[in-house]
Amino acid sequence: MVRRFEPSLAAAALVMVLLAGCSPQPASPQPSRSSAAASAPATGAPAPPTPSDVPSSPPAETAPGAPAVSSAAAAWTTFTTADGSMAFDLPAGWRVKDPAGELAEGGGAFAEVRNQAGKIMATLRTNMATGSTCTERYPYEILDTVDVPALVQGGEVPQFVFESRANAPTPGLYSTPAAGYGITSGPAASGPDACPIFQFFRWPPNAAMFGASYDPNNNATPGDPSLPYLDLARKYRGTSEYSDIRKMITSLRPVQH
Repeated sequence: MVRRFEPSLAAAALVMVLLAGCSPQPASPQPSRSSAAASAPATGAPAPPTPSDVPSSPPAETAPGAPAVSSAAAAWTTFTTADGSMAFDLPAGWRVKDPAGELAEGGGAFAEVRNQAGKIMATLRTNMATGSTCTERYPYEILDTVDVPALVQGGEVPQFVFESRANAPTPGLYSTPAAGYGITSGPAASGPDACPIFQFFRWPPNAAMFGASYDPNNNATPGDPSLPYLDLARKYRGTSEYSDIRKMITSLRPVQH
C-alpha cells in the first residue's frame, strides 16, 4: 500500500538520497537573533541580536502524561532562517547553524538547532521531495500532539506529534522500537498498528520537516538509563528540555514580508 505523507523517521534516509549532493559544509556565521518573550506573536523581522545565554537545567520529571512547563523566567529569542522565509522561537542559550549543509536544488532553509551542551534538538528543512511506501506496520503510541495553525495549507492544519513505534527488542535509528517528534501533515495513526514514523508537512514548493528522532544518549532523560527505550521516551515527555523543544517547534511560522 502506497501512502503519501504517512509519518515516519525511516523515510528520512530516502529523502536525504533524493536531495543530491547534500554534504556538510563549514559552519557559516549565524543570522541575527532577537530577544522575544515566549508568548510574543510572530513578527516579520528579528530585532538586533542579544548575546545572552541561559544555563541549562538538569532533567526534571512532572506527572506522567503531562509535558513539563518551560521556565517563564528563561529568556527566549526569535530566529529567522538565512533565506528569510521562516522564523521560530528558542531558548536564548541554544544555537542555530544555518545553513547546516548543502541546500536542496532551488534553495530553501536548512537549520540545525543545538542546546547549550551542543546536542542537536531539531532540524528544520524546507523545499524537500518526499515519498514513502508503507510495507510494514507496527504497534504505536502517541505521546503528545498539538496543532500548528500558523502552517495551515489548503485548509489542513499540521500537527506537532511525539510518537513511537514498537516491535524489535532493541532500538534502532530507522527501525523499531523508535520514537520521534516533529510536525506532520499526515493522517493521525489509528487502529491497532501504524506505518513507520514519517514526519514531514506540506509546505511550498513541496514539503518541509522540523523535528528529530528521540535518542536517550542525546536527549537528557531522567531515571535509570538501563530502562527499556520506549519507557525512556515516555519519561522524556515530562522533562523541561522536551517542553522547550515542543514550544520551539510549534512556534514555527512563515515570515511576513
